Formats: sequence, C-alpha cells, structure tokens
Amino acid sequence: MFEKIKSFFSWFFVTGDPLIYGADIAITLTALSIIFVLTYFKKWTWLWREWLTTVDHKKVGIMYIIASLLMLFRGGVDALMMRTQLAFPEMKFLTPEHYNEVFTTHGVIMVLFMAMPLMFGLFNIAVPLQLGARDVAFPFLNSLSFWLFFMGAMLFNMSFVIGGSPNAGWLSYPPLSEMTGSPGVGQDFYIWGIQISGIGSLMTGINFIVTIVKMRAPGMTWSKVPIFTWSVLSSCITIILAFPVLTVTLALLFLDRYLGAHFFTMDGGGNAMMYINLIWMWGHPEVYIVILPAFGIFSEIVATFSKKRLFGYASMVFAMMSISLMSFFTWLHHFFTMGSGANVNIFFAITTMIIAIPTGVKIFNWLFTMFRGRIRFSTPMLWTIAFIPCFVAGGMTGVMLSVAPADFQFHNSYFLIAHFHQVFIGGVAFGYFAGLYYWWPKMFGFKLNEKIGKWAFWIWNIGFYVCFMPQYFLGLDGMTRRVNSYTWDSGWWPLNFTSTIGGFLMGLGFLFQVWQIAHSIKFMEKDTTGDPWHARTLEWSIPSPAPLYNFAITPTVSDRDEWWEEKERIAAGQAPKATPPLEPIHMPRNSAIPFIQSIFWFMIGFGLVFHWLWIAIPGFVGVAATMFAHSFNYKTDYYIEVDEIKRTEAAARGTV
Repeated sequence: MFEKIKSFFSWFFVTGDPLIYGADIAITLTALSIIFVLTYFKKWTWLWREWLTTVDHKKVGIMYIIASLLMLFRGGVDALMMRTQLAFPEMKFLTPEHYNEVFTTHGVIMVLFMAMPLMFGLFNIAVPLQLGARDVAFPFLNSLSFWLFFMGAMLFNMSFVIGGSPNAGWLSYPPLSEMTGSPGVGQDFYIWGIQISGIGSLMTGINFIVTIVKMRAPGMTWSKVPIFTWSVLSSCITIILAFPVLTVTLALLFLDRYLGAHFFTMDGGGNAMMYINLIWMWGHPEVYIVILPAFGIFSEIVATFSKKRLFGYASMVFAMMSISLMSFFTWLHHFFTMGSGANVNIFFAITTMIIAIPTGVKIFNWLFTMFRGRIRFSTPMLWTIAFIPCFVAGGMTGVMLSVAPADFQFHNSYFLIAHFHQVFIGGVAFGYFAGLYYWWPKMFGFKLNEKIGKWAFWIWNIGFYVCFMPQYFLGLDGMTRRVNSYTWDSGWWPLNFTSTIGGFLMGLGFLFQVWQIAHSIKFMEKDTTGDPWHARTLEWSIPSPAPLYNFAITPTVSDRDEWWEEKERIAAGQAPKATPPLEPIHMPRNSAIPFIQSIFWFMIGFGLVFHWLWIAIPGFVGVAATMFAHSFNYKTDYYIEVDEIKRTEAAARGTV
C-alpha cells in the first residue's frame, strides 16, 4: 500500500529538480500567507462580496490587471532562466528537458496569460467610461469571462509542479505534441488551460462589440467615438473571428491524444501541416489582437500629452480596421520554408508587405500630432515615445522576414526571436505599460510616483536593447532558436552573455515598477480633480476612482474630444452644459455563479488532463447546473436611489 502511494505521488508531482522544489515552497508559503492575512483581518466576507462575486467592470478590470502582472513575473522568471542557461557555452543550469518546458511555458504565458488579460483589464477600465456607459453590455458574462481566463491560467500553471509542463513549443506543433512525442500530461494541461481561457476571451470579444455598438452616450456617433474604443472594436472583431479557429484546432489535437484520432498524424491519413496552418490562422491575427489596442492607447496619450487633437483620426480608424481584416491573410509567412510552393509564398509575401502600410500610416499620425505640440514628458508619454523607434525597427525586420527567399536564412533563427520580441515588447508591453500609467489614477484615485517610474522606464529600455539587439546578429551568424547549449568554438558567447545582461536589466526594471507601486501606495499622491493629465475624453470628467455607477447623469456628446471641448467652453466663459435632475440608476446585481461555474470548468479541464472522468463528469454536470440556475435567476439588477447618488458625488468631489 505504501509503495502504491509513493509511486502515485512520484508520478503525480514533479520531482527531482531543485528549482521545482523551490517553486513548491514558494507557492505553499504564499498561499499560507494569503490565508493567514485574510483570516487575521477577517476579510473573507469582504473578498467574497467585493471581488469574487462582483460584476462591476472596473473591479473585473483590476482583477485582470493583477493576474497579468503575476503572469508577467512568472513568464519573466522563465525568460531569465533561459538567458542564464545561454549566458555561457555548455551550461548545466537547466537540463534539455527542463529548458524545453521553460521556453514553452514562457511563450504561452506571455502571449495568452500576460498580454491578453492586461489588454482585457484596460478594456474594462476605459471603454465603458469613454462611451459614457454605466457598465458593459453583459456584466454577468464579463465576470464569467474573467473567471474562465483565471481558471485556465491556473490550470496551465499547475503543470510545472503537478504532472509536468508541456514541452512542444508555445504553439505545440505535431508530431511533437501528439502522444508519440509527448506521452505525459503536460500537453493536455496546455490544451485545456488555453481552451478554457480561450472561451473567456471569445466571450469578452462579443461583450465589448455589443457594448461599443449599443451603449454609446447620446450624441456619440461613430465619428465621435474615442480612438482607443475604435482600437478595441477592431481587436474584438478579430477575436470573434480568430478564437473559434483556436478552439477547434485544440479540440482536434485533444481527440488525437485522447481517442486516438488521426487529424494530424501521418500514420493514419492525417497531416501535421493542417495543424500548422490552423494554429497560425489564429496565431497571426492574435498578434494584431494584442497590438491594436496598444495603438489606441498611444493615440490617446499622444493627443493628451501634446495638447492637440489627434492628427488623421479618420485615417487612423481606417488603418486599424484594415489591419483587423488583413491579419487573416498573412499567416503562411510563418512557414515559407515548409514547401507550400512559390506561388503561395509570393501571395503571402505580398500581403505581409501590404499590412505594413496601415501600420506606417499610424506612425506618421502620431508624429504629426506631436509636431508643434506642447509635449509633457510624463511617464505615459515616455513609454509612447520609446515605442515609436522600437516598433519602426521591429516592423522593418518584419518586412525583411516577409521576403520569402531571405526567410530561408532568417527562419527559425535568433533573428526571428529578436524581431518578435521587438514588436511584442516594444509594441504590446510598452503600450500596456503606458496605458496602465495613464489610467492608474482613474482606477485607484492616485498617481504613480513619477521619479521611480522614470527610473523603471530607462532601465527597462536599456535592458531591452542590450538583450535583443545582439540576437539579430546571433541569428545572422546561424544560431537557431530552442537550443539549450552551444560550444565555445561557435563564437556566440560574447553576444549571448550581453543578451543575458540585458534580460536581467529588464527584470530589474520590473522590480522598480513593483517598488513604484508600493511607494505610491504608501506615499499616496491623491488625484482630487478626476483629470490629473488634463485629458480629452469622458472618463476624465468624473471623480477618481470612478463611482460604482460611473456617471451620475449620462453625458450628452457633441464633439470627439467632448471633455476637452467642455473645459475649453468653460475657460472661455461659457456656462457648462445644462444637466437634467438626478434619477435612480439601474445597476446589475453581483452574482456568485460565474465564480462557481469557473470552478466546474476547472474540474472539467483537470479531469480530462489525467483522464479522470470521475472528476470531469461532475464538472460538466456543475456547468450545466449553474447555467440552469442562472436562467431562472430573475433578481439580476437593482436601483441606486437619488439620495445615495448625491452622497457619493459629494464625497467623491470633496464637497462634504
């Protein structure tokens, strides 16, 4: 009996690696600390009422952001482990198997569990406020979307201490991801972690499209919609077209592994290239899903900190919607070398070059907006300015990769790694950092410390260039990606060592950001105006942090930069717009069902990972039961009375 238990635990838990044991200890101590704090300060009821069951878009957005920053830390540690392994030739820091697991989880976490939730968090914080709305179109669905993402992320992250991490690369090409190449459960953690969170992402895309189309304030025609909201719309259209492809692709891979199907196996009439086509039919639009909202953030920030109306608003909207559509016609450039033929390669080379045009248009829009503007170099603007040369260089190397004959040299080399990180970090991460700094006062009612923020900015940027510029030359010198070791006679050591120094500098920059947040919480610089940046759109017309109901009176919009124009009218001596009397505000009621249903989804994923139907089947039953219960729940809303609105407004505006 004891031997059976010992055998089970040695199979169930990842053992034999000191790094994993360290992670086990850290996870255990962190969990115990959280439990102790919540119990000691008697915060369990507060946690349940205010956060776990909330449907308030602002709190949902904050939870997305917290989760994404935790995933940034996890993915960053993976990156530093890889760079440590490659700092010197013939290093023994990571075993080949562990290295494969680390680069697989790093890619998945950074793209799907860091960038996506950070994007969704900013969607939730800004879009309803920019539209003059009191919440998203479907608050219940919004809460469920977050909890599905969270449970999917937790399921995926469990794999490095339970069962074993996936090791077939972040896109898990077959045959390596089939049972013959990955017989363990790591690949099933990959499938179900992404599958569950992907359902949440798809629901978020639907939710925000409906919110933008149906919940704009009176007078906000399409030509008056803020540019960030346009970028969210273009991203969400791409989400609802791309994510079903991912869902089907992973479902087919699961059928191959679980039922012995042969969709992607050569021995049963399948074709691995079909998987590669399908995964990139989602994968390349995914790149634009996360970069388009960053373009919207940069547009808002450039206009605000240049004190000018955005140059070329219509061309910016057209460019973003064009990218959303054209992103579905470029996927094959990821495998020019795989024998598709000259005619196919030419078509996708041309489409890849064409999609660079609307991106270039936006660069000029931002530059012309700054031209002769009264620029303020606050932290959000610094990240925006740093993005422009970084993204231009990344875009140029992208065009180089689009040249099919040249791609035979660049493909699968560190040149490609440098390019991808230049556009992903320099575009997506810089954009969302800028947005986080920009909307932080609206979320929490205080600004982040500027001095520490500028230290973090410069360390991050210096580290970025030190890390990734050498990788272009390593790639041109023949170093391929996904190798865990190299020899002294290759001549790659100096550049790899330099790259590792840059990676640790970026890690130091992240620590400065953590310090900045902690320092700002302790020495709080409160925003008493609601508009600390002297911004232009409606979210800055209300107190910070925004009240539960957002707007005491639904605003009426007459201009694209409605709040800026209202301030200009008042400064010119005109009377403020007349406002109707306060009325009770209709609001959605909190619900525990999204959180509970997500636990059942977790049970489904966990049960199917280990082929334990005794866990998976109750999970399916639980999901069906919670859906059934919600369909008969008629107490989904309530009203905030006028007296409470008056008290809230008076307290928020400091008049009591």
